[in-house]
Amino acid sequence: MRNSRVCGLVFAVVLAGASAFATRADAQQQAQGFAVDRLYMSAPGGGWFVMDDLDLHGGLGGAMSMTTGYAMKPLRVTDGSHHLAVVSDQAITDFGFAVTYDRWRLYLNLDAPLLSKGQSGTVGDYRLTAPSFDLGTHPDTISDPRIGVDARLLGDPRSAFRLGASAQLFVPNGNRGDYDTDGTFRGMLRMLAAGDHRFVTYAAQLGVHIRPLDDAPTPGSPQGSELLFGVAAGVRLPLSRDGGTVVVVGPELYGETALRSFFGTTATGLEGLLTGRLETTTRGTKWRVKLGSGGGLDPHFGAPEWRVVVGIEIFDHNAL
Repeated sequence: MRNSRVCGLVFAVVLAGASAFATRADAQQQAQGFAVDRLYMSAPGGGWFVMDDLDLHGGLGGAMSMTTGYAMKPLRVTDGSHHLAVVSDQAITDFGFAVTYDRWRLYLNLDAPLLSKGQSGTVGDYRLTAPSFDLGTHPDTISDPRIGVDARLLGDPRSAFRLGASAQLFVPNGNRGDYDTDGTFRGMLRMLAAGDHRFVTYAAQLGVHIRPLDDAPTPGSPQGSELLFGVAAGVRLPLSRDGGTVVVVGPELYGETALRSFFGTTATGLEGLLTGRLETTTRGTKWRVKLGSGGGLDPHFGAPEWRVVVGIEIFDHNAL
């Protein structure tokens, strides 16, 4: 009789524990993916990786660019005690095509994901599923094509101060589970500044990212629209006597913060790149090769631990 009571008590405890575990599992929510990459690259022919030099002039022209980058741990989620690299490795190639005329630029950017993987797990009340695709086993589609228009409002192509404006529209595409799209239309409005004085060149931006997606309860997820900011500066050094080939070396600092929790601890990402580019300045068709490396100075909200980017541009401001 006594043994029967003990067995019954043990069975009841096990059943209660299983029930509590099941209730806990049912209470957990499946977190949805989003466009985690915060490297919003400049338009084809823009000079810097993120900033824009506003070097728009001449008659009908155009530009083409290809930029490839790798980011390590762009999405790390934590509740204070548990840490999870939901996206530990991400690689993408961006193809850009632009048409320019006088002070205007109209362009299209196509992002092709190459690799994305990470760790699945539970943090707090959320279950997070890591992406897992690559070109060999699970190729993905183009993610969120971007259509943009830029204009130089003040200043000449090489003046000490130039002011411009930019508008971009992101068209939803891809798969939210791969963390390369929000699944919604997004927009960017930015004011741009740039200038050149002797051997010094600089650029800056301030704008807003209109982002309807708001997954604030999930750690590390978007919190609605964002304020964008950034600055770049470098030295321009001629490599030939006629100045036809130059090298530009300098840093770029850029980031974003959720407007609903302005500069909050986990709602702001700040990233820096040390960049160098080799470019021609002669008349006619020009080319530019760019290399950048850096990482998150405040590694939150999509800023990776480190990043490397390489790009090439071909452009002509006076094509017929």
